[in-house]
Amino acid sequence: MSTSRGAVGRTRTCPHCKTTILESASVCPQCQHHLRFDPKAIAERRAQPAFSALRVEGNFRHPESDPPWEYSVVVSIRNDRGEEVARKVVGVGALQANEGRNVTVTVDVFKAGK
Repeated sequence: MSTSRGAVGRTRTCPHCKTTILESASVCPQCQHHLRFDPKAIAERRAQPAFSALRVEGNFRHPESDPPWEYSVVVSIRNDRGEEVARKVVGVGALQANEGRNVTVTVDVFKAGK
């Protein structure tokens, strides 16, 4: 199935932040720069998903008594057969005593062909 902007699921690189994005995107979901003229995207500033299929939020805090911690936030995507199709480190850092972080992961679904 194809749309007026190419095949469904086809990707390209954002010229601003170099993130891999959907070819159909008028606005980059990473840096939120406009990629083509789209009056609807200009009015909304960001493409709106049809729905959010998943939202997971969690936090972690370093206790006062431990030495500093280092952490990595990794997102992995697997297909129906359990094969990893993508893996990305989205952030790394360190926590000192009594510091914390909150992490939110969302999966937004967009209708193809818009």
